[in-house]
Amino acid sequence: MKRARLVFVATALLGLAAGGAASTAAPTPEAMNGPDAQVASAVKVPPGNKLVGKFYAKGVQTYTCTTGAWKLLEPAATLADRLGRAVALHTRGPIWVSTVDGSAVEAAPVDGARNEIAGAVPELLLKTKSTRGSGVFAGISYVQRLATKGGVAPAGGCTEGTQTSVHYEALYTFSAPAR
Repeated sequence: MKRARLVFVATALLGLAAGGAASTAAPTPEAMNGPDAQVASAVKVPPGNKLVGKFYAKGVQTYTCTTGAWKLLEPAATLADRLGRAVALHTRGPIWVSTVDGSAVEAAPVDGARNEIAGAVPELLLKTKSTRGSGVFAGISYVQRLATKGGVAPAGGCTEGTQTSVHYEALYTFSAPAR
């Protein structure tokens, strides 16, 4: 019961931080399935890996003003399954933590593995640095951030030390070595 409440509260807070009410509506089929056939070659998972999870994220990209420019501080997003149920949280690291089984994966962007999207944070390919637990994120080798919407830092200058959060959405896929 406490875990379910924590997930609900985290989902609600992230929704409010993004400037609106929290939504538990299921993502559209296009958001969950569409990008597979259209993944840019720069962000494709290497051969020898298989897709093991696909979740739709809503949250914020938080930026801080450093030396007069906006720099990414951290993401904060809730990942949902096909039915719109919260299943993971995405935080600084970047790290994804399952709210179902506590497993986690930390990854880092692969150099040059990005696809620029107009008006949105880029699509990325990330390689796993470490995993924790034996649940859904155990054995993950790659993470993709696809079908991005929003999340871009504000244009122009800023006041040193200020922060701003910008709503974003993305489709995250998780792959593991094919056996």
